[in-house]
Amino acid sequence: MRNAILLPNGFVLTTDNSAGIGEKKADIVSTPDEIVSYFAARVALLEQWAAGATPVSIVVHNFSGNQSWGKYVVGIEKLFNEVGVKCPEITGSSETNVETLQSAIAVTILGEQQIENSNEIRWYVYGKPSVGEEVISDGDKIADLKKISEAISRGLVHQVWPVGSTGIKGECERLGLKDYLVDWDVEKSAGPATTVLLGIDIIKEKEAKLHFGDYFEAIS
Repeated sequence: MRNAILLPNGFVLTTDNSAGIGEKKADIVSTPDEIVSYFAARVALLEQWAAGATPVSIVVHNFSGNQSWGKYVVGIEKLFNEVGVKCPEITGSSETNVETLQSAIAVTILGEQQIENSNEIRWYVYGKPSVGEEVISDGDKIADLKKISEAISRGLVHQVWPVGSTGIKGECERLGLKDYLVDWDVEKSAGPATTVLLGIDIIKEKEAKLHFGDYFEAIS
């Protein structure tokens, strides 16, 4: 597993958060609340996949006020609709006693771990590393979670490993891989997991290349 916590009875806990990004005047990055929750949920969902788990429940920690709750829920539901996976029940809490100057949210997902696949794989990198406003402007170049979900269902992908602030290089080191990549910024942060490392079934590599298209390259 990557950053997930394995709980008793095969349950898996993953989470992600953001602050200073949203619709408040003092936010450092101004963007709709729906987008903020969408990408927070995106990271937590990828961590579930990295642990071989299926989401069963979602908890939202909303520090932005009541006016943001509904928008946060819409963003999370949008993610699951795009991926083609039923959105689990969403619960949580909102800070209403103190008015914060900046937006803040955390999304936690509880999932059930599935049986791991033992197929032989080759690791690939998928999606352009993007951070901040690049996540919006280069949205067509970042890893598409629907494609990843479809590839998992088709048996093309057997392992998922989201890239975080340490960049491709840092995640490759954690996996014991050498990042022999040309024209990739391997040290740049991938922000909300805009880049994902994928363990591809070596028998289905050609099919996987056709499926993922651009910004998809073998690591080693």
